[in-house]
Amino acid sequence: MLTLLFVVLLLVDIGVRLWLSTRQIRHVARNRDHVPPEFADRIGLPSHQRAADYTVARVRLGMFERVFDAAVLVGLTLLGGLQMIDVLAAHVTDSDFLRQLLLLTMVAVLLGALELPFTLWRQFRLEARFGFNRMTPALFFSDAVKGILLTAVIGLPLASAILWLMAKAGSLWWIWAWGLWVGFSLLTLLLFPMVIAPLFNKFTPLADADLSGRIQRLVQRCGFAINGLFVMDGSRRSGHGNAYFTGFGKSRRIVFFDTLLSRLNGDEIEAVLAHELGHFARRHIVKRIVVSFAVALGFFAVLGWLARQPWFYEQLGVLPRMDGRNDAMALLLFFLVVPVFTFLFTPVASWYSRRDEFQADDYAARQSSADQLVSALVKLYDDNAATLTPDPVHSAFYDSHPPAAVRIRHLGAAAR
Repeated sequence: MLTLLFVVLLLVDIGVRLWLSTRQIRHVARNRDHVPPEFADRIGLPSHQRAADYTVARVRLGMFERVFDAAVLVGLTLLGGLQMIDVLAAHVTDSDFLRQLLLLTMVAVLLGALELPFTLWRQFRLEARFGFNRMTPALFFSDAVKGILLTAVIGLPLASAILWLMAKAGSLWWIWAWGLWVGFSLLTLLLFPMVIAPLFNKFTPLADADLSGRIQRLVQRCGFAINGLFVMDGSRRSGHGNAYFTGFGKSRRIVFFDTLLSRLNGDEIEAVLAHELGHFARRHIVKRIVVSFAVALGFFAVLGWLARQPWFYEQLGVLPRMDGRNDAMALLLFFLVVPVFTFLFTPVASWYSRRDEFQADDYAARQSSADQLVSALVKLYDDNAATLTPDPVHSAFYDSHPPAAVRIRHLGAAAR
C-alpha cells in the first residue's frame, strides 16, 4: 500500500510541477513584449524582456532538475540503491554504529555529487548568461570545500547523537531527538552571524555615517535593538542585491549587500529596512520558528512510529537488518520521501508567507514611506531580473512574495 501511495504521489508531484512550470513559461513568454502599466515609466522594455528570458531559463532548468531528482529518488528507494549502499558500508566496517554513520555519509556525498552539475550550470552558465555571476571557479571550489568541512564538523556529531538516542532512549527517543534538533537550530541562529557567515563572506561595519544615523533612528522609532550594521561583499559572488536581519538576542544585526547600497538611495534603504522591521514587529519570525518546531515534532513522532514498522522499509525498497539496527536507514527513507507526501501543502505555506509580506509592507508604509518602498522594489525587480508578469496559478502555488504588480498596487493604496 505504501509503495502504491508513494508512486502515485510522486507522479502527482512531477505532473503538477511540470504543469505549473509550463504555465509559467507560456505566461511569461506571452507577456514578454509588453511592460505592465504599473512599471511602464520605470522599467524599459529591454529590461522587462531580459527578466522574462531569465525567468524562463530558470524554470526550464528547474523542470529538468525535478525529473532527474525524481529518478534518483526512485533509484535509491524502490530500485534498491539504499540497500546496495548499506551492504557496501557493512563491508567497510564491522561496527554497527559506524556502518550507519557511514551510510548517512555515503548517501549525502552521492546526492551532493549528483547535484553538482546543476549547481555548476546554474552558476557559470545561466547566471553568467544574464550578467549575475561574479564567482570565479577558484572561489566556487573554496566555498565548496568550506561547506563540506562545515557539514562534517556540524553534521557528523549531530547525526551521531540522533543515532545514539534512537538506540538508547527507548520508544520515546523521538522526543529527545526533537529537543536536540530544537537546541541545535537555536544555537545555529545564534552563531551564524558571528561564526558561520564570516567563513564565506567579509563583513565590514557600515561606513556611511548619514545612512547609519538614519537607520539607528528608524530602529529606535520602531523599538528594535540591533548589535551592528554591516556591509557584506556580495558582489564577489553575484550581481543580485539584498539586505537581511540575522541572529537573535545580542547577535542580532542588519546586513546589506554591497550591491544593494550601490543601487538604492537613503530613503529607499530606510523603506526596505522598515519592511524587514515589520516582520519582527508582527512577530512573523518568532511565529515561523514556533511553527517549524511544531511541524518538526510531528515529523519526529511519525518517524518514531515508522522506524519500528518492517513494512516501512520493505515497501520502499529496503530489507531491514535482523543483525543490526536500522536507525540510519529509517532517517534516510523518511526524509527522502516526506517531501513527496507534503508537496501539495506548498500553496498553504506560500499563502501564509505572502500574507506576512503584505503586513510588513503596511508596517513600512506607516514607519517610513510607501512611495520610497515602491521605488526601491522597482529597482530591485529590475536589477534582479524578477519577472513582472508571473502566471497567477504558478505564483499562488509557489511564490513566498506577492506578484510585483499586486504588491505595487497594494503599496500605492497604502500611500494614498
